[in-house]
Amino acid sequence: MIVQDTNFFCDMPADMKYLRDRNPPQNFLEQNMIFVLPQRLRKFRKNLFHVRRTDADATVYAPLFQVRCMTDHDPLPEGYDGPFDVFPFYTNPTRKRRRTLDYYVLFLFQDKLSYVKCRDALDDVPS
Repeated sequence: MIVQDTNFFCDMPADMKYLRDRNPPQNFLEQNMIFVLPQRLRKFRKNLFHVRRTDADATVYAPLFQVRCMTDHDPLPEGYDGPFDVFPFYTNPTRKRRRTLDYYVLFLFQDKLSYVKCRDALDDVPS
């Protein structure tokens, strides 16, 4: 996988959760979600982005927009249901207008140091 204009990226951890708006507006589903990061990843909340496969190349993904995030220690906002497990929500591609669109959420980094710190935090999963 290649992400346009991004040097490094990491996948979401298995212990990540999300909240879903109880009364969502009629726009893109993921814009109505808040992702709940484990406390160990709090410094990387601005690096979490929705990405989509481009039409030009099946291996190239383009960032769509930054993910709305909070940590698991923050109080839950009103009007949201959850928290729900991120997986299996993101294991199935979304269907729209008879074509499959491939969406993911990834931590995106321009510099190697931030990427390495995030990767180490992702590997440091509490048992």
